[in-house]
Amino acid sequence: MDIKEHIRSIPDFPKPGINFYDISTLLRHPDAWQVTMGRLAKVVGGWRPDVLAGIESRGFLTAAPLALKLGCGFVMVRKRNKLPGATVRYDYDLEYGSDSIEIQADAVEPGQRVVVLDDLLATGGTANAAVQLFRKVGAEVVGVAAIVELNFLHGRDRLDVPVATLASYDE
Repeated sequence: MDIKEHIRSIPDFPKPGINFYDISTLLRHPDAWQVTMGRLAKVVGGWRPDVLAGIESRGFLTAAPLALKLGCGFVMVRKRNKLPGATVRYDYDLEYGSDSIEIQADAVEPGQRVVVLDDLLATGGTANAAVQLFRKVGAEVVGVAAIVELNFLHGRDRLDVPVATLASYDE
């Protein structure tokens, strides 16, 4: 099955000149979603993770069911001030400005093997920030996975861990 057939392209969203690759059409097709989860499970499972970390918010949709399928823990990577309790933050630069992501302070233990997941890998900035955040708390990040990759933005070049994606686009 070609999962690209179930990913819709929306031109000029969220602003003119941007082509948005929307996985909501994939999510509502049960067979395509099962195939997607199976393919991700095969790749991610090979990295032998203890914890899967989903980047807000579509990464939750990928990481949570995959964690259940693989028998791993699931951790949320969220924007600043969205998680209850003590948190650990990582600040990072964007092309124009900066941003922050957080995890709960007790989300992972030092030495645990973590795979970071999102729906889409674009510039790699947020994925790299998540990798650095987990390293900051002593976790071993063993990979990054996403359903979609925008090759023309070279996001994987910013990552120093294995990267797996299922559908790639050159424009």
